[in-house]
Amino acid sequence: MTEIAQQHLDCDGCPVHYLEAGDPAGPVVVLLHGMKFNAATWQELGTIEFLAGLGYRVIAADMPGFGNSPAAERPPVEVLERFLAALSLSQLTLVGPSMGGRTTLEYALADQSRLQGLVLVGAVGVAENKERLSEIAVPLLAIWGGEDAVSPVVLSELLVEQVVAARRVIFPGAPHPCYLEQTDQFHETLKEFLSSL
Repeated sequence: MTEIAQQHLDCDGCPVHYLEAGDPAGPVVVLLHGMKFNAATWQELGTIEFLAGLGYRVIAADMPGFGNSPAAERPPVEVLERFLAALSLSQLTLVGPSMGGRTTLEYALADQSRLQGLVLVGAVGVAENKERLSEIAVPLLAIWGGEDAVSPVVLSELLVEQVVAARRVIFPGAPHPCYLEQTDQFHETLKEFLSSL
């Protein structure tokens, strides 16, 4: 059984609650979440345990106003910047589904120096940033549900077209939160991508 620690960090006045597990010296994977979810979702799905079992240092953060993190006046991407800096994380892979995908994308467009890879899962905010997508130089994996009614599959095509090191995996028949419906496939897809970095 993987030990998952509850942690709190004050990021310049923005308290962030997060879950942490795995090898403290291992490659870092930071999990964000969608609008209806929080860090605990990744624990319930077994994602934290799965990645920790592969030797990663896994951090699942509650974004401001979600889970056990209070709302903040700063935009989510600013809180994320402060959070990653406060933990002195580098060479990390950011995983962002839906709303968390927007934050992940905005973070990558602001600063890629800490990033080793990006995983966007049915991300929102792709179209709004389409003029700048070509600036992303780190490997990117786009995972989409074939029946995503919130963030249409065509947006994943934009990522593949514009980001030089992007690839895409579609889960046929899956809705917007495809990782909830096809968790085993999601885990295997994530494992393959992370091992390629």
